[in-house]
Amino acid sequence: MSNPTLERGETPGPGSRLPWHRNEDYRRMFSLLMVGLVVALMTGPSGNRDHPTDGFTGSWFHPRVLLFLGAAAAIGVLMTLYDRSKGAGRRNPLQPVIAPITAVRDRMTSQPLLRYSVYAAILVFAVLYPMTLTPFWQRVLVDQIGVYVLLALGLNIVVGLAGLLDLGYIAFFAIGAYTTAYFTGKLPVAPPFTLNPFEVVPIAILATLVAGVLLGGPTLRLRGDYLAIVTLGFGEIVRILAVNGDAFFGTNVTNGPRGAVGIPHPSIHAFGINYDWTLKSLPYYYLLLVLVVGLLIAFNRLENSRVGRAWTAIREDEVAAAASGVPTVKYKLMAFAIGASTSGFAGVLYASKVGFISPDNFLLLFSLLVVTMVIFGGMGSLPGVVLGAAVLQWMPQVLRGKVPPEDRYIYFGALLILMMIFRPQGLLPSRRRSRELKLSEEGLGGADSLGATPGTTS
Repeated sequence: MSNPTLERGETPGPGSRLPWHRNEDYRRMFSLLMVGLVVALMTGPSGNRDHPTDGFTGSWFHPRVLLFLGAAAAIGVLMTLYDRSKGAGRRNPLQPVIAPITAVRDRMTSQPLLRYSVYAAILVFAVLYPMTLTPFWQRVLVDQIGVYVLLALGLNIVVGLAGLLDLGYIAFFAIGAYTTAYFTGKLPVAPPFTLNPFEVVPIAILATLVAGVLLGGPTLRLRGDYLAIVTLGFGEIVRILAVNGDAFFGTNVTNGPRGAVGIPHPSIHAFGINYDWTLKSLPYYYLLLVLVVGLLIAFNRLENSRVGRAWTAIREDEVAAAASGVPTVKYKLMAFAIGASTSGFAGVLYASKVGFISPDNFLLLFSLLVVTMVIFGGMGSLPGVVLGAAVLQWMPQVLRGKVPPEDRYIYFGALLILMMIFRPQGLLPSRRRSRELKLSEEGLGGADSLGATPGTTS
């Protein structure tokens, strides 16, 4: 019979022992062995018509499986020895690696000159390095990485700072793209006047601002899972309207599943500047770089302002924030509006760069992907969000040609699982988020800002 004290999660006494299935070392070793086995199966051969059993025998009954299991067992042993040495008060074996990184981070925080020098070096690298890339990777930088960095930065305001889980975020991206198609005259319904994509930007931002307020207004009293369900529904409503526009509006407004074709590229003809963007990706990259740097500066100032502190208070405990005098309705609407307008801006650039949009470009999967980028990089951390979007959009392109298309999401999922196990705070977390997770591990606070605070009602 199991010890009832252990069932309540209390620490066992000196004379008691945990059963093997609740021992942390055993569970970790078992998990690592399972991971090693799964990786061996993922990287094994596939069957074919002539030899249908090759996938089974090559993945299960092959000496290479023992190599993966041995590597997993070795990692488990090293982790166990590390935990025991750490518990015994010995010097952390990773200290020689961790100490320089911590020292540089602390110096950047205390020395503005060093911090700005690092920023300048990163900016110079971002300007010069893309010139050395092939046209394929330049296109990836724009169509995949650059656009999704914009989307992740906007969603970070909603999810990372205000703590509002939005699963329909891609709907604002669609609104921006379809606004571009409409005002450039590429939808069946003729606009009152035809505009250049750059001239559509303020209209698209206004349209997505209104959509963000319309979404945020009815959902202000919802939190956690309930808010996520409503926003998910909003995203699907926008996509279905795009597919069945003729049925809803009585006339073919959105061109249905065919979408819009031939959206023109942006151009500038003002103040003595005459420049036309074409199919080349590099000019779009530099345009996106200017926008991303500008948004990073603006959002950083916003985060450290009264508005950012109000969002943080709402994220950590909305009831306490309201009791302290924070107008939660106002700031939650502001978060939705700013995030939506950023997504609409990205929709304008994407539509004008690719020249073609359809409802399939705005599936729920892409909303979940942007949420994953924010969590993967580090919620509330601007550099982390940029890095998370870049890594998760770069990885599928690296696997192209090396891994079958149907297997790429296995690697993607494995990376996310490992990330959530070993570094749940993200690649480059904010200090506040790291502190929340540490307090949660010590039982002194909650790390999940997307749900209701324990002890309160949603």
